[in-house]
Order: sequence, then structure tokens, then C-alpha cells
Amino acid sequence: MTALTLSTAAATGLRADAIVVGVAKGAGSKGGLVVAPGAEAVDKAYDGKLASVLETLGASGGEGEVTKLPAPSGFKAPVVVAVGLGEVPEKDETYGTDALRRAAGVAARALTGSKKAAFALPVEAAEDAGALAEGALLGAYAFDAYKGMADTKAAKKNGKDAKAPLAEVALLGGKPRDKAYKAAVERAVAVAEELNRARDLVNTPPNDLNPEAFAAVAQAAAKEHGIKVQVLDEKALTKGGFGGILGVGAGSEAPPRLVKLSYTSSKAKKHLAFVGKGITYDSGGISLKPAGHNETMKCDMAGAAAVFAAVVAAARLGLEVNVTGWLALAENMPSGSATRPGDVLRMYSGKTVEVLNTDAEGRLVLADAIAKASEDQPDAIVDVATLTGAMMMALGNRIFGIMANDDAFRTSIHEIAEEVGEPSWPMPLPSDLRKGMDSPTADIANMGERMGGGLVAGLFLKEFVGEGITWAHLDIAGPAFHEGAPFGYTPKGGTGSAVRTLVRLAEHTASGDLG
Repeated sequence: MTALTLSTAAATGLRADAIVVGVAKGAGSKGGLVVAPGAEAVDKAYDGKLASVLETLGASGGEGEVTKLPAPSGFKAPVVVAVGLGEVPEKDETYGTDALRRAAGVAARALTGSKKAAFALPVEAAEDAGALAEGALLGAYAFDAYKGMADTKAAKKNGKDAKAPLAEVALLGGKPRDKAYKAAVERAVAVAEELNRARDLVNTPPNDLNPEAFAAVAQAAAKEHGIKVQVLDEKALTKGGFGGILGVGAGSEAPPRLVKLSYTSSKAKKHLAFVGKGITYDSGGISLKPAGHNETMKCDMAGAAAVFAAVVAAARLGLEVNVTGWLALAENMPSGSATRPGDVLRMYSGKTVEVLNTDAEGRLVLADAIAKASEDQPDAIVDVATLTGAMMMALGNRIFGIMANDDAFRTSIHEIAEEVGEPSWPMPLPSDLRKGMDSPTADIANMGERMGGGLVAGLFLKEFVGEGITWAHLDIAGPAFHEGAPFGYTPKGGTGSAVRTLVRLAEHTASGDLG
């Protein structure tokens, strides 16, 4: 993990591999390039001509743009890295926290292989320092657990590892002795470390991360952070009547697990339950996925990874709210013992479900976990899942959908997600789509109308929420796993989608902002 410190040092005298500054697009057609606050000393060293030099090199200040140039004479850092912040803010406004977060992430990625960088980016308040810290730590992420020894030997021979993440970041312009600044950075470190742990889990190949292995990771983290943990194995699941989880895992040699993580605070007045879909590999089961759709299905446990990370982050931050995480873990495989289309499962709630498609398995494991979580009568349940391709068709690859049985709660989660920089969109639960899941054999079928399939899945889950409990469903199928080139602080592969939304929801609940 990249080390991070607040520093009052001057950019000119700090020993580092690079100094990072921000630039932006000026207002209007003739606005030109603008050097952002925080870089005044650097600009002065260029005789006030940093903007014109960068423009000569082709810089425009556009978001995500990186321009490198030699540092001025007298600097102890050899390189200045200018990163684009996008449009200059309106008068009396400052750069938004997510613009800062993205810029820091871009800079950290651009400096892969470097030992230390000083970030001279805009810091107007403690929340800006927190955003920069979070962006730098998320942008510096790398998953290299399976890289070959040949790369390591070559790196040692050349004296450095060009693929290693940026090792250290010094945030300039911060206030190391200010409690608010220190708290903002400490929070950023805790959240980023746990989010990156979620990314690691999503990126781990399924031959090394089956339900039992995931449960072991959760047990180890729970022990480290004082979280109570309970793991239900296949025998306990059978005894308890968890037909959904058992049905999904029936075709695999790796049996399913249901993990309960309980973080409690003596000062808590509210209780949140987070439920995560944890399909450690999804072949589709007997309803086998077509060629080209299997290769990334190790990511189908991203919802459980997000829930796990959020509970641990809440514990590390000492939030004054009780948070329970439920990880519904199974591997969905075809075999002679697998659940068949047409089978009927008796769920933990007592409802029966006709399985029309074994590739609609996530809703089955979630239904059991939601019903179990409801027994604790939490103030709210939020489930997180890479649930439907239909949601990706509706919202694309970077936005997750939010459904809920309470409009105000859905709106609150949407606002919270936008606040932390996770694009989302409120989605309806049209009652007319429920009829499509009527079954002549069971209480409900696990499939309904094809059109609006993401909403149908939400309606299915709603059936298993305890009476009177506020509930929301986050379908993160799009943003949970990024297959394109990295951007901002988002890497290729697992992204940690929804972790920051869940943590901020817990923070708002602890402070009483959500009633």
C-alpha cells in the first residue's frame, strides 16, 4: 500500500521523484490553460509562465490529461507532472472533491515505478485533503499477486521495478497538526485500504477463491478488527433450511457458505444490515453461459467483497452504528448434482421458488440472506450484487442501479453515492412486472418478463424482505469489473464499486442524518 503523509514543505525543496500540479481549462473560448491553486511556488519558478509552457507542449487542462516536463533549476525533484482537472470552477466555487480524487488517481498511475511524489494540488479544506488522499491510494492500486518471477528478476537487475505502484505520496498544502485534516486523511486511508482489499478479492482467480477460502479471509479480518463472525457451512445451511444458497451451490465440489460479520458500537442507536452476492464463479450452471461470457465471471462475488470491505471499514473508523454484513457465498457450476431448470427450491423464508433459469442464481442466494438478515430487525437492509446484464444494458458499464421499497431511502442512497463519486441512478419497481414471476408450481419463479429484467430481479428480492423493514438493492453489474483501460482512480479489473457508498451510508446513519 502506498504510504501517505501531509506535508508543509515547499515544493521547491522537497526531495521526490516528481512534483504534481493541477491545471484546468479556463472559462470561455479564449480562457486558455489555468494553473490550479497549490502550484503557486512551482509556477513562480517558471517565472509565471508554467501555463504557457504547458500549452506549448499541447496541454489543455482536460480531465485525465497528464503532461510531464523537466523541473526548474533549483528543484530537488527532477520532474513536474501537470494533471488536468477539467473546467475551472465558477466564481466563488472550488474544485469538486471527485475532480480532485480523479486527478490524484491519474497522477498516481502516471507515476507507477516512482518512489515518492509531492502533490501540490488544490487543498481548500480538510475534505479536499481526504479526497486527494483517497484518489492517490486508489489510483496507485496494482494487483500483481500472480506475476511471474521473471519480471521480478528483471526488475532487480535493472535496479527498480517499473511496474511497482507509487511508493509514497506527500500531500502539500495540508495541515498535519489540524485534527480535521488528520481525520480526513486517516479516514481516506482506512476506506481506500479496505476498498483495495475488495479489489484484490474480485481479481483473485476462482481456483484460489472459493466460498470456503472467502470465508477464511473474512474470519481473519474479523479477528484483526474486533468484528464478531459466524460461518454457516453446508451442514449448518442444510439444518437451517437455506434452500436458495444450497441449490445454487449444489453443482460444485466447493460447498457454499453464509458468513455473518457483526460490528457493534456501544453508542449505536441504529442498525444497518448489508447483504452481498458472493458467487465466486458463475458458469451459469445447467443454463450454461455462452462462449465469451465466462472469462470474467470470477467477479460475480463483487457484492460480497463490497459488503465485507464496508463492514471492516466501519470497524476501523469506529462508527457509532451497528453494521452487520452477510456474505452469501456459492459457486455456480454444472454437474450431475446441479440444480436443474424446473426444480423447486424451498427457501429459508419458507417460500418455494421454481428455478426456470439456473443463471439467475444471484437472487436465490440473496433471497436467503435477506430473509435471515430480516430476523435481526435492522433499521435498513441494503443488498449489493452484480445481478443482471439487463442493468448494464440500461445504465452502461459505469453506473449502478438503485431500487428500494422506500422512495426517500432510495433518494438518500443516490445522493450519498454521488457525494462519494460513485455514479448511480434510481430505478423503479413496477408492480405490473411481478405477475411475470407467477408460477403454476411454486410460490414464485426466479424469472419473469425479459424486458425490464433488472427490475424483475429487484421485485424478486423484495419478496424476501421482512415486513416493515426499509430495503434497497444496488445492482453493480456494470461498474464492478472494468475491462477497458484505467481511468481516473479506476483500474482495470475489480473496482470496489459500492464500498464507499456503503461506508458513507453508515457514517450518515451514525450521525443521525438519515433519521
